[in-house]
Amino acid sequence: MKKKRVFSGVQPTGNLHLGNYLGAIKNFVNLQSDNDCIYCVVDLHAITIKYKPEELRLNTLEIIASFLAAGLDYKKSILFNQSSVSAHAEFAWILNSVSRIGWMNRMTQFKEKAGEDKENASVGLFVYPTLMAADILLYDATHVPVGEDQKQHLELTRDIAQKFNNDFNTEGFLTIPEPLIQREFSRIMSLRDGKKKMSKSESSDQSRINLKDDKDIIAQKIKKAKTDSLPIPSNKSEFHSRTEAENLINIYQSVSGSSLENVLKDFGGKNFSLLKEKLTEILIEKICPIGDEINKLLKDQKYLKSVLKEGNLKANEMANSKLDKIYNEIGILNVD
Repeated sequence: MKKKRVFSGVQPTGNLHLGNYLGAIKNFVNLQSDNDCIYCVVDLHAITIKYKPEELRLNTLEIIASFLAAGLDYKKSILFNQSSVSAHAEFAWILNSVSRIGWMNRMTQFKEKAGEDKENASVGLFVYPTLMAADILLYDATHVPVGEDQKQHLELTRDIAQKFNNDFNTEGFLTIPEPLIQREFSRIMSLRDGKKKMSKSESSDQSRINLKDDKDIIAQKIKKAKTDSLPIPSNKSEFHSRTEAENLINIYQSVSGSSLENVLKDFGGKNFSLLKEKLTEILIEKICPIGDEINKLLKDQKYLKSVLKEGNLKANEMANSKLDKIYNEIGILNVD
């Protein structure tokens, strides 16, 4: 049976947290055993909003360090940074010419990131989805791991690929990727507000567990995590309007690997102090070794750059081969 080819990218915005690990990176590690996996640090996406150049360089290395610390094997999976493969930007321009403004106007993420002052947002932020489509389609990816906030972009990628194939009468030339959705995965929400997703952009560091947090910080954050005065629910239906309670249970379930039913059986009717104690223990056991390894790897930038260089070479070979075929299909003259 032919292996799936999986592609995904992570923005180098620094300080990855528990939500990033459980929602993406842990899954990346599991997928690499039985699939051809390509994981990209999407640094070109990161420059569509205000940023600091030196932080971008350091954050790119931190993402690679986090990948490796979490268990990604650069000999099994291709790990690279997007800007080192110029075919991404070249193909994105071609897809800008295939895509339609109406499609871009429907993208909810642009509206969220641009806010009320969208007239002053960058053009790059507006056409962000075509670069994302180029990232995926260049490698003939068959599957893309997606969360709720990326489903719309993947649907657009599929539409763009289909339109390209139709426009140039090349059915099947661009692979139409399928979403890869984790089973039994719960979104990880803020420790301070169960209605908000755990995010690097939230101002309070108390809202998230960072992968580089030490055991004392983890214990302090979980102790202060928002709950309510009622006992822990015994079944899922009792979570109604108790978002913080549901979030802590979901985090415990996701980190422990246990089923929700078993977690509720063990903790239902008990006080949150017991859950927080056990959650702290399991987070320290699972997350602290990753954080320690990230900090260790960041001290050896030469090694991290060598990992990127190897991945960049592999990605360039694949992407340039596809781009040559794309240019041929769309009528670009090659005189070599």
